Amino acid sequence: MNSAAEPGAFAGRFDIVARIAGCVPALRPAEREVAALILDDLAGAARASIGELAQRAGVSVASVTRFAKAVGCADVRELKLRIAQAAAVGERFLRGGAAGRARGAGKRSAAKRSPEAAPHSLATRVYDEIEEALARNHELLRQAPLAEAAAALAGARMIYVFGMGGGSTALADEMRFRLVRLGRPVASYQDSLLQRMVASTMSPECVVVALSVTGRVPELLDSCRVARDYGAKVIALTAPASPLAALADWLVPIVASETDFIYKPSSSRYAMMMALDVLVTELALTQPEATRELLRRMKHTLDAHRGGGERQPLGD
Repeated sequence: MNSAAEPGAFAGRFDIVARIAGCVPALRPAEREVAALILDDLAGAARASIGELAQRAGVSVASVTRFAKAVGCADVRELKLRIAQAAAVGERFLRGGAAGRARGAGKRSAAKRSPEAAPHSLATRVYDEIEEALARNHELLRQAPLAEAAAALAGARMIYVFGMGGGSTALADEMRFRLVRLGRPVASYQDSLLQRMVASTMSPECVVVALSVTGRVPELLDSCRVARDYGAKVIALTAPASPLAALADWLVPIVASETDFIYKPSSSRYAMMMALDVLVTELALTQPEATRELLRRMKHTLDAHRGGGERQPLGD
């Protein structure tokens, strides 16, 4: 059987895990053993010598060398470097998946759900992780400069909300919706180029609210730097000690702690939503009379449009 690729066929950066899994059908049996060994333990494979890899896989050193070239690496050294980079991403996304397919024995049994994924307990597990995320971030919020950040929002001529990615994209609009209810001039932007363009129009009377769980999105960081260059202030809902936190005039800290249960969305967005709600509530309380009148108008307008009762929410 021919190797999956000629040496050097794949230049530049590529996902070595996906490459190995994709090459498995074209590999020799001995090379499949090497693939399975690597996918079972990326970190261990990155540390092992070529002789150790061969011994653990039960193959020859030559088979390891051929495997490296088959998956597009110039040699075993490059293979190990790419494996080490992949291991840094996290093996929790690999367990029980690609490694089992690499052995490819064709033994397919009916998939069984683990007890922890049963419908009656899944809701509890998701709830528990959300509750843990909220509890962890509650203590951080107690120490955050919320009053100062709210004062900046209250005095801003214009507020711009920046968010990129999954949760932050949606929550940028959520922040806009919350601020509109309080009569604040606000716009939200998720596109990196638009963020950069808008940032260049800002002035010292503007405030940017930047949302990022990691605080390490390069495009978002660049847009905030541009805004600061033109005098705008930055409120960051992000990870402490992150590059975005370092740029912020006021930091509202968000700490994410991801678990090995990778199948559900990240609970960190609930922590960010809590921080967002606390910040907006702080703003509302800086102008209680004006806020009450604005909310009364909204309630009156909505009830006249849809009908409703005293305790229906402001919006659906």
